[in-house]
Amino acid sequence: MTLQELENQVAKLSPEELSAFREWWLRFDGDRWDEQIDRDVSSGKLDALGRDAIKELRSGRSNPL
Repeated sequence: MTLQELENQVAKLSPEELSAFREWWLRFDGDRWDEQIDRDVSSGKLDALGRDAIKELRSGRSNPL
C-alpha cells in the first residue's frame, strides 16, 4: 500500500474509527520513539549530551526543574 492509498483510506474512516485509529497511532508512534531512544542510549549516541548536561549542572549553569 502506498502512502497516498493509506491517506485515502484514513480519510474514509468514520469519526469513531478515526478516534480509535488516532489512539492506536499514538501508542504505536510512542512505542517506536521509545525503541529509538533505547537504541540510541545502548549505542552511546547520547553519551555526549549526558556529559554536557552533567557539566552544566556541576558548573551551576542550569536551573532545577
